[in-house]
Amino acid sequence: MPTSQSQSVVTRGADIRKTFLEFYAERQHKILPSASLVPEDPTVLLTIAGMLQFKPIFLGQRQAAVDRATTSQKCIRTNDIENVGRTARHHTFFEMLGNFSFGDYFKEQAIAWAWELSTEVFQLPAERLVVSVFREDDEAFAIWRDQVGVPPHRILRMDEEDNFWTSGPTGPCGPCSEIYYDFHPELGDQHIDLEDDSRFIEFYNLVFMQYNRDAEGNLTPLQKQNIDTGLGLERMAQILQQKPNNYETDLIFPIIETAAKIPGLDYAQCDEPTQVSLKVIGDHVRAVVHMIADGIAASNVGRGYILRRLIRRVVRHGRLIGIEGAFVNQVAETAIALSESVYPNVRERETAIKGELEREEARFLETLERGEKLLAEILAKHPQQISGADAFVLYDTYGFPLELTQEIAEEQGLTVDAAGFETEMEQQRQRSKDAHETIDLTAQGSLDVLAEHVHSTSFLGYTDPVSTSKVEAILVEGISQSAAAAGTAVQIVMDQTPFYAESGGQIGDRGYLSGDNAVIRVEDVQKESDFFLHLGRVERGTVQVGDHVTAQIDRACRRRAMANHTATHLLQAALRKIVDDNISQAGSLVAFDRMRFDFNCPRALTPEEVQQVEEQVNTWIAEGHGATVAEMPIEEAKKRGAIAMFGEKYGAEVRVIDFPGVSMELCGGTHVSNTAEIGLFKIISETGVASGIRRIEGVAGPAVLDYLNVRDAVVRDLSERFKVKPEEVPDRITSLQAELKSAQKEREALKSELAVVKSDQLVNDAEAIGDLKVLVAEMPGVAPDALKTAAERLQQKLGEGAVVLGSVPEEGKVSLVAAFSPQVMEQKLQAGKFIGAIAKLCGGGGGGRPNLAQAGGRDAAKLPEALATAKQQLLDALG
Repeated sequence: MPTSQSQSVVTRGADIRKTFLEFYAERQHKILPSASLVPEDPTVLLTIAGMLQFKPIFLGQRQAAVDRATTSQKCIRTNDIENVGRTARHHTFFEMLGNFSFGDYFKEQAIAWAWELSTEVFQLPAERLVVSVFREDDEAFAIWRDQVGVPPHRILRMDEEDNFWTSGPTGPCGPCSEIYYDFHPELGDQHIDLEDDSRFIEFYNLVFMQYNRDAEGNLTPLQKQNIDTGLGLERMAQILQQKPNNYETDLIFPIIETAAKIPGLDYAQCDEPTQVSLKVIGDHVRAVVHMIADGIAASNVGRGYILRRLIRRVVRHGRLIGIEGAFVNQVAETAIALSESVYPNVRERETAIKGELEREEARFLETLERGEKLLAEILAKHPQQISGADAFVLYDTYGFPLELTQEIAEEQGLTVDAAGFETEMEQQRQRSKDAHETIDLTAQGSLDVLAEHVHSTSFLGYTDPVSTSKVEAILVEGISQSAAAAGTAVQIVMDQTPFYAESGGQIGDRGYLSGDNAVIRVEDVQKESDFFLHLGRVERGTVQVGDHVTAQIDRACRRRAMANHTATHLLQAALRKIVDDNISQAGSLVAFDRMRFDFNCPRALTPEEVQQVEEQVNTWIAEGHGATVAEMPIEEAKKRGAIAMFGEKYGAEVRVIDFPGVSMELCGGTHVSNTAEIGLFKIISETGVASGIRRIEGVAGPAVLDYLNVRDAVVRDLSERFKVKPEEVPDRITSLQAELKSAQKEREALKSELAVVKSDQLVNDAEAIGDLKVLVAEMPGVAPDALKTAAERLQQKLGEGAVVLGSVPEEGKVSLVAAFSPQVMEQKLQAGKFIGAIAKLCGGGGGGRPNLAQAGGRDAAKLPEALATAKQQLLDALG
């Protein structure tokens, strides 16, 4: 960039964001806040684009409150997660700066402002910018050439795949125009290839939403033409700060530096794999901090699974760079400090963020150790190759990526069936299609079209488990169809149904739709607007719109759900009675096999309170309290004392579930008619899930028997193994633990004694330098504590001098110790700094006191070289 202009141009990430928003605010754009990473749109797991919060406006479903808007939108994308850290600009978390027009200005103004902002405000040299347009968009080409003045040879026409935006097979769409920055203009304009990532970076994308595409592919002009643009904050920071990649900008690099300091690394001096790991940590920590701040909790499904996966990648890459213990919160603090001025909720939710990270990190460290043991077993049983299935288990269950398994296998002289791994991965992708990693504007659009012709679904399931229903609509992959044959996954809308649709924490019913010509297995039911979508698969025959079918729920599943749902009501009543009458529900899950209840409480329950709550619920169950169900105006329900869930939206008329004298709540779920039908209730766990939020997991009804059968089998097995009565198992385990602890202490004591004996034999190997003695040696297989003891003993025996010892206590680990006498320290040598620098040669770090310090590494092959370096440095410094 020209130095004549660079003095006044903004470069800091925060200033780029502020400048962009103020530029468009001066042009009558309303600055709107970033939407949450948890979108209102049910078709998307996470907010993945700046336009997502405006989707209903673009679809014509909602009137825009303003004609022009500008935002800085935080986004999460994980579809290219394996490229994070390996390329210059792939991220999971990023910020998209956008300006939007809802039927106001169009191409000419959008292009002019984008160019003005890029060249005059951010002062990017025009000769370094290249523009792309859709191959048929002559209008945009002419604006760039004739009004902006871009030379025609620097305006490239691109195909539909690159420069035509669509919302799906049908719906709003239009051509795009993108602005690229040229890092190497010296290569000339003869062969411009915008696919060359090393030369060009796309930083601004202008979408001209001007058409509607119908089912036949025909394009018709929209009545209101819209502008949707996005400028990548991280990419602009890379350009303006003249960094080789996005990670080294001030938006991310402070996080990387914090992570590097923990094992004593200097990012600039690290090899490529270590830098990749540090970049992954920097990127992912930003992502998880914002995800938790927006209310996402780690789990094994949906967005919770994405959060858990990102945290585990952070922990694993920490291990790869030599971090042994917990560290994520230390790095997260830097990410919070970087973001709090723009997104204050990260500081407000600091306790929740760090609590979630601490729990997940500890859990995964345990899992990782088990994974490493499994890998060792796999390596032992495969003489030549690790199967793709085993490699995938390591990846999916324990967080081992394929390349890590391949690296470890290569060290053992083995190979990995990569093709088999990819087959397993593809099968998982098919199972996970419901993750919705793209914005689907068509599913809701299809329902909106159906709404003009189809009546809403009547729910009969409170009283009728079976109904005769008419098929009003069939959706296949979000597209309305007239029929669907056997094997097809479908979403079916009917005029009436006994199936409960997922809501209020209760999952949807299962069952069957049976007609004269088809049988459909219903696996789930979702509610969209006033339609019940029956999700399932055609098992036999062909189902057509207009067919009459017998809709029958799985009664056993429904009974289980009813027992678990009523149990959550009784549980809340018991908590308010025994623990705190201010307790309120913060979320729930009612499934067929279990229930989960989240509630506001500033502290953990005591074991005695948990037992009392469980006993109270079972007392109410045994007493057989009958249910009274009524619909009434919400104000009347509140006057009667009915409990509502905080944050839940209720209509003017509400359904009240009342077990007189026990519990009264607003609820649309299905329940038992008498508490005695539940049978039994059992609390499985009570844990914290966020700051001030506790969670109880439990089982009720038939699920209790399943739970007890599993545990009875475990107790029987332990009893047989230990040759004791079931009630004596705890004492036997305690005894074995004591024996094991004693044996471990004895083993460590023997190791230390052996190390001392070995160290005594090294005294004669010390080299004299004047009045000082230097001893540098390797003690194979000695544990870190024993190595430290040996170093201290040797230093005392030598008198004035320096001792450096190294060991490989186990595979993949290096231990180093330095012990310096006072006279050595007078020569400006400090044990901590000295041994930390030596440990870097083994891919690690460490430090300690000036007279005694320990360090570690992970590259055992480099230990001889490191010790030789240590000896030479001591001889040079003391000679």
